Amino acid sequence: MEHQFTSTILSIVREDVGEHGDVIYQRSELLRYLNEKTRSASRGSKSRSAFGNLYALYVLVEDYVRQGFPMSGNYSEYEGARFSDLFRRQRELPFGSRLQNHALNHRANQEFAKFFPTCEYQLIMREVETKRYWINENLLNVTVGEQTFNLAPMVIKIIDAYIGAKKDAFEDFIKDCERMVSLQARDPDEVRDFIRSRLEPNVDARVFEIVSYAILKEFYGSQSIFWGWTMDRIREEGLVLYKTGRTNANDGGIDFVMRPLGRFFQVTETVDVKKYFLDIDKIQRFPLTFVVKSTASIETLRQQIEAAAKRLYPVSRIVSRYMSCIEEIINIDMLLDRFDRVLADGKLGLVITEIVSQSKVEFNYEEQ
Repeated sequence: MEHQFTSTILSIVREDVGEHGDVIYQRSELLRYLNEKTRSASRGSKSRSAFGNLYALYVLVEDYVRQGFPMSGNYSEYEGARFSDLFRRQRELPFGSRLQNHALNHRANQEFAKFFPTCEYQLIMREVETKRYWINENLLNVTVGEQTFNLAPMVIKIIDAYIGAKKDAFEDFIKDCERMVSLQARDPDEVRDFIRSRLEPNVDARVFEIVSYAILKEFYGSQSIFWGWTMDRIREEGLVLYKTGRTNANDGGIDFVMRPLGRFFQVTETVDVKKYFLDIDKIQRFPLTFVVKSTASIETLRQQIEAAAKRLYPVSRIVSRYMSCIEEIINIDMLLDRFDRVLADGKLGLVITEIVSQSKVEFNYEEQ
């Protein structure tokens, strides 16, 4: 599969090995894995930027190069890199300050095996007792004819180039957001178009979630309810939407929470019924509102979910119970409608400011 960043990968490989570049790329599962992991390099990609597995690979290959193994060839005798050193190093990398240990321990291996089920080599090896780790050197060496090429320096260059592309794209996005703040009074139409362009089906999933939150926060913020413990103590309280964590957090299917109503929101790119029902099960079938990155109508989305549910669960009561847990579906058209209402209330500046603030937190921008 080729995408915009594929040409960068091939250019780096060709620069290092000359005429053998294309052959080596085709023979190397590792290089083709990097190609799969860098699809989001282009600014308009809908692929989520995921650094965990890439950085697990990066820090192990970096250790391999630093120890001089591409030249010495004695890696089989190496005592292994310490987990604490690898973990600290991956958190030093751009966008990596909150990464966990899952990629080093199992996720990178699982994903690599998913992409290359017939490959006999495991990507990362570890010794649990000593907490020592190794990159599988068999994946770093590719033989063409009688010559063997070590890919370690290329792997570092490719991931560095990907990091650079993501940093440039994100910094451009932040600059655009900050420019919108200054433009909101002079050219509100341009600002509206900028926000709307961040709600397209092909935008980065994290950006979509952040923009959705900023719009819904201000939309619900203009509403209030009346409630109280007794009839003589009824009071008015405004609705407040909270973002529960980072966009790739393991948060049990809750991306936003609303007080005081206690509504749960989940942002999703898919109409995969298994994922919807898994999210519902994770919170013990508490009603969920799904914010869907789709231009399909709400009725169409609901019908698609129900039709898929009936195929999976041929018992009407089970299907009905799950469907009743879908409190509301918010699609792109509804988000745009609610954005227009927010604009009418004069809250454009608040939406932009929230997008900038949440984006800097999400991508660790202020820590770079």
